[in-house]
Amino acid sequence: MSRTSQRFFTGPHAGVPPSYEMLKEEHEVAVLGAPQISVPVTTTVVNIQPETAVPDHIVWSLFNTLFFNVCCLGFVAFAYSVKSRDRKMVGDVIGARSYASTAKCLNVCALVLGLLGTIGSIVLLVFLVPAVYQAIAQAASSHPGY
Repeated sequence: MSRTSQRFFTGPHAGVPPSYEMLKEEHEVAVLGAPQISVPVTTTVVNIQPETAVPDHIVWSLFNTLFFNVCCLGFVAFAYSVKSRDRKMVGDVIGARSYASTAKCLNVCALVLGLLGTIGSIVLLVFLVPAVYQAIAQAASSHPGY
């Protein structure tokens, strides 16, 4: 057996033990071949504005327009919601927030008044119909000729 060592890497770093990066680079060159074209890499940066999260309450306004349109509050809230959405599309965040706040306030008022009206109607029907029925039955029994 001979004790001669054979150098695998030749070049300017022949006397220095190879580091991992050098081994990796030489392996890539051996496997992939030398780069064909050396063109400087250019990058392009595109700044995209984040989507402004301004709620326009348009679904809530549509619901109130269809089901709780007390004094047309639901319809007016729907109009303000559409205005808010338009302002948001144009990029006017302050205007969109202002219209959205008004739409929200109108939606709350329409919802509360609509629920109070619905619950009040149900309560009146529950208590008023039996009383009216009893009064009609009593009047019919006291005046049999009619």
